[in-house]
Amino acid sequence: MRFRGRKINLPHPLGELYTEAGLSKSLRRSMNAILMGNLCGSLGSIICGSGTTAMVGLSTSLGANDMFFGIITSITQVAALLQIPFSMIVNRTHKRKQYILTYGLGSRLLWLLFGLVPLIIPDTGGVMNLRLWSLIFLMGLVSIGNAMVNVCWFPWFSDISPIGIRSRWLSVRDAIMQSCSVVFGLVVAFLLDTLPESSRYIIIFLMGGALVVMDMVCFAFCEEKFTAAPQKQTFFGIFKDVFGNARFRRFLIAWTAWCFAVNFGSVYMGPYNMNEIGLTYMQMMLFGTIAAALSTILMEPRWGKAIHRFGCKPVMRVCMIVECIMPLVYVTSVKGSFVPMLLMNLIGAMFWCGANLSASNMQLNYSPNETRSSYIAVFACVTALVGTTLGSLTGGALLDHWSERQMFTGFIDRYKVLFMISSCLRLMVWLFLIPRLDNDSEYSAKDVLKMFDFRDKLDAIKYNIRHRRKKK
Repeated sequence: MRFRGRKINLPHPLGELYTEAGLSKSLRRSMNAILMGNLCGSLGSIICGSGTTAMVGLSTSLGANDMFFGIITSITQVAALLQIPFSMIVNRTHKRKQYILTYGLGSRLLWLLFGLVPLIIPDTGGVMNLRLWSLIFLMGLVSIGNAMVNVCWFPWFSDISPIGIRSRWLSVRDAIMQSCSVVFGLVVAFLLDTLPESSRYIIIFLMGGALVVMDMVCFAFCEEKFTAAPQKQTFFGIFKDVFGNARFRRFLIAWTAWCFAVNFGSVYMGPYNMNEIGLTYMQMMLFGTIAAALSTILMEPRWGKAIHRFGCKPVMRVCMIVECIMPLVYVTSVKGSFVPMLLMNLIGAMFWCGANLSASNMQLNYSPNETRSSYIAVFACVTALVGTTLGSLTGGALLDHWSERQMFTGFIDRYKVLFMISSCLRLMVWLFLIPRLDNDSEYSAKDVLKMFDFRDKLDAIKYNIRHRRKKK
């Protein structure tokens, strides 16, 4: 006897957006392929990155100091210089898929080698620590491949995705990635705490390497679509075009200054939590990666809707003012306390995801379709070098300078001073540069703040309670 069950169609988290935009089946498959690739890359980035818990642990075990963390973070940004010539090549050839599946895939395979460095490279110690310099060399090669990936995938996504659903798609994507990151982050933290030291980083980086490789493979199933004809550009012509665009120029200057202020201190929060406060791998993952993921899951879809309704600038202003004060939570930190890190990632992530989402949309909104790859390349180059690299190196140099002169050795130590300076720098950017950005709507930050006004909801609850009492 044959039973025929009723088919249950589970709702696709992005199905309504696809239907609203009228996407064809092939474009839906392409968008889903990008989603899957981004998901694999997001999970892999929990392990593979210059500031991850795994990288901090590996570097510390090999004898890294504060300046090393500044260098290894900066090397990933210096490679952003290559995005400008790479964008010229991509605009001229229109071979995004080919470049991602060759240069991008090849660079991601190198992550499989990071955990093998202690086994392959001899321990020389001192300033010429060969193992640490090997990590820097590998990170440089990976960063070169990432430079090519960056100028390919974001314009590719821009050409495929309709502008009407872009911010909401990105917010839903990020919520999915963060949900999966919660589970995977716990697995990584458990392995870091329980695996024997001799094989810990080999296994961890093999896992991370496999995931970031899958990120690139997913693009093989995504169709290429171009909204503009191939463009031939010169190096200086690109800069003239980008800096001649007043809207984009103001945004570039403001976001570069913001990146400097943020990375001036945030790069050293991971090493501070692990080496100075003494948190374990599991604590770092729970109160860092996972707390931030949960906050992002909660808030990013709301920010996506807010951007769609109120525009990018009002949302950015609201998010940034909270981020200005967040580094100050570390002023109260003591040995063994996880509370500052929890607050930084639980509350801070609620707002930095909104600021980042606004910035991503501004990049696309302020750049023309014909030369978007070049605009994004210059944006990434300037923000990476002047913002992230200079910011992190300046912070690291100050930490080493204060350490050599035995400055700030009391309760307010050198790290806390660095975080306080970072907070002041952020506030200056918010006060003097963000207001100069073009507003893409008639709304203001006050309109966005109404999202957090619960008085109407409380009044409704009180009314319902009174109404029920009268009935009784």
